[in-house]
Amino acid sequence: MRAMRLEAQPGELEPRELPIPEPGPAQVLIRVSTCGVCRTDLHIVDGDLTEPKLPLVPGHQIVGTVEANGTEADRFRPGQRIGVPWLGWTDGDCRFCREGRENLCENAGFTGYDLDGGYAEYAVADQRFCFPLPEAIDDTHVAPLLCAGTIGYRAMAIAGDGERLGLYGFGSSAHILCQIAAAEGRRVFAFTRPGDVEGQTFARTLGAEWAGGSEEAPPEPLDAAIVFAPVGALMIDALKASERGARIVSAGIHMSDIPAFPYELLWGERSLHSVANLTRDDGTALLGLAARHEVRPRVEVLPLEEANQALASIRSGASEGSVVLAL
Repeated sequence: MRAMRLEAQPGELEPRELPIPEPGPAQVLIRVSTCGVCRTDLHIVDGDLTEPKLPLVPGHQIVGTVEANGTEADRFRPGQRIGVPWLGWTDGDCRFCREGRENLCENAGFTGYDLDGGYAEYAVADQRFCFPLPEAIDDTHVAPLLCAGTIGYRAMAIAGDGERLGLYGFGSSAHILCQIAAAEGRRVFAFTRPGDVEGQTFARTLGAEWAGGSEEAPPEPLDAAIVFAPVGALMIDALKASERGARIVSAGIHMSDIPAFPYELLWGERSLHSVANLTRDDGTALLGLAARHEVRPRVEVLPLEEANQALASIRSGASEGSVVLAL
């Protein structure tokens, strides 16, 4: 099979011809049709996340059809369309799993990090951590929902029900979440890179009530904010823009250091939170919401062999919406 593989960190992905993997007893073999490109993939390639298995086939927003089942896998039928997210395996036995917080599993395995992912024509995955996909959303547009959408959904749940929601960093996750939040009756305030007029216009077309640069103050204090950009200083900017009782949530798996700040910014029962990974319930809920509200990510589609260009566009901020590899 054709694949793009990371041999060393930091580095670039290299085209490889690899054997088609054999599914283990509880796994399915998937013929990949699309795979979303995530900022987490970029952090892995650039060496910000330092403990991947190497060599590694990245990619954790996998869409495809079941080619074969392992000897103990019977959840999906051959030919069925399924999706594979970042959370690829948990032990089911640690205290976090027992408490229903599998996203914090002490021994978790992650797709495209600990386990080979979807930058390839075929992939294998534990059947327990795959999703049946809504028929109403095609392969290209459903791929970004499997991480960008799901992490955004989990971050919004942690942020609470406040009416005025700020989104800092208007990329793949934020442009999906903006559609959902607006459809659910939230007032969205979008923050882009300074001077990004096109990005601000894009945010308004997706339901944002206001859009401006990250250095600007919103017209009203925020009840909650989600920071998608991996910039620790934005957590402080969000605090400055927030109302008493606001929750500020970092939705990234990697972020630069948060600068010191005066206690008065936190006072008034404001709080800082992080989001770690996702649960299967998050994915099921998000896919249902996306189908119900007809959420459609804006996607740029590239062939598998241009995976490095896809990552470069995320690195530079040139991509608007989501980038998807088509096989």
